[in-house]
Parts: sequence; structure tokens; C-alpha cells
Amino acid sequence: MSVNVHPSAIVSKKAEISDGVTIGPFCVISDNVKIGSGTELLPFVSIHDYVTIGENCKICEYTAIGGEPQDHGFKGEISYVRIGNNNLIRENVTINRATGEGNETVVGNDCFIMDGVHLAHNTRLGDFVTIANKVGLSGFVQVGSHTVFGGMAGVHQFVRIGDFCMIGGLYRVVKDVPHYTLASGEPMRLTGLNKVGLERGGFSSETIRTIYRFYRELYRKDRRFTENLAEVSERRDEYIPEIRHIIDFYAGTKRGVTFWGK
Repeated sequence: MSVNVHPSAIVSKKAEISDGVTIGPFCVISDNVKIGSGTELLPFVSIHDYVTIGENCKICEYTAIGGEPQDHGFKGEISYVRIGNNNLIRENVTINRATGEGNETVVGNDCFIMDGVHLAHNTRLGDFVTIANKVGLSGFVQVGSHTVFGGMAGVHQFVRIGDFCMIGGLYRVVKDVPHYTLASGEPMRLTGLNKVGLERGGFSSETIRTIYRFYRELYRKDRRFTENLAEVSERRDEYIPEIRHIIDFYAGTKRGVTFWGK
């Protein structure tokens, strides 16, 4: 097995290119780059310094990975982009390096990132994330695994989005979205559980019902949310793992959380 590089591509001799990599016409690969076996770069892809790409990824035309962060706080420090295995990154995607010495922008494994998506500095995606066309994730956004974004959604910096969430297209996300939920509207609200995603993820019917009942109790209208959250947090160890996962998510919020319903 060997590396297949088109004659028009510019590939640094310092880059570490594994066997089985295909680099298409007019690609540019910088010095401090590592690309794993089986990964394919289609024409006009640019991979800047300090980028690591895993195995069996496909990166499509005019995508640029590893550009300097679009951040006033960036002062030229060395930072990184780390992309896992089996990712499909479509056309015109931009993924920027992190701000802060030694920090990373991270894409997990088995993600599907569609046309025109922007992942800003210090964003972190889990595994099996699907991001539809023209979505923008601002700096320091964190996204859990198995979450799906509708097209043209925009996410405010420092927002966290949990596992198995579904974010509606065209909406802005300005507060944290907890695990397993659907979120849409202006202002954004939780509109239910991502039942389809949970079923596809192998969650049992009983577990899904338990999660739903927990959220309805947490957001009950006859008491303040903060009181409900404090009460369930005190009883954290009594709950199933999925509920403990939700409680821990709320404990880590900095921007506040998206509320349920109207």
C-alpha cells in the first residue's frame, strides 16, 4: 500500500502521511500535519499546520482545516486541530485551531459535517455528530455524541450541547441544551425528547419514559426550577445512569440552560 498524491498537490516533506492516503489535485498540506491510513482528500483541500487527521476520513473540495483562530485573544501560540476516524467532511468546511498554548479544536469519530459548516477555535465534538449545511459553532462550544444540527443553526460561544440532542434548523442557540432533548424556536426552548434518536441509539422504552418523566418533574411550573434542580441533585445517586448524566450536565453550566416549553 502506498500514498497516492496528485502531481498538482503541494505536500510538505515534513508532513506525516500514512499508507493508503489519497491526496487529490491542488491540495496543500503544511509541515506539521499527520494524516491516518485510508483518508481521502478531494481537490483543493488545505490542511494547515498542527493538524492531526485520523483514519478513513473523507474531506471534500475547498475545505480548510487548521487555519488560525478568528479570535482577538490569539497571539500566535502553537495550538492544534485533532480529527478522529471515519469522518465525512463535505465541501467548504472551515475548522480553526484553538486559542491558547497547547489547546485543541476536536472532532470525534464517525461525524458527518455538511457543506459550509464552520467550527471555530476550541470547539469540541463528540462521536457520531451530524451537522447540516451552513451551521456555525462559535468558540469553545462543546457538543456531545450522537447530536444532530439542522441547517443554518448558529451556536453562541461557550454553549454546551449534550448527547443525543436535536437542534432545529435556522435557530440560534444561546444557552446550554441538556442531553436527549429536542430544541427549537425563538427564543429557543426544549420541545420534547429526541425519541427517534434515542430509539436508534438503543435506549429501551422504559429508559426513554423515565427520562421524559424526569424532565417533566424538573420543569414543573408550580415550583422554581432552581428548587427542583437542587432537590434532584441531592438525590442524584438514586437515579439511573442516564438521569445522573443529565444532573451532572446541569451542574457544569456557565451560560444557563434552555428551558422546557413556552
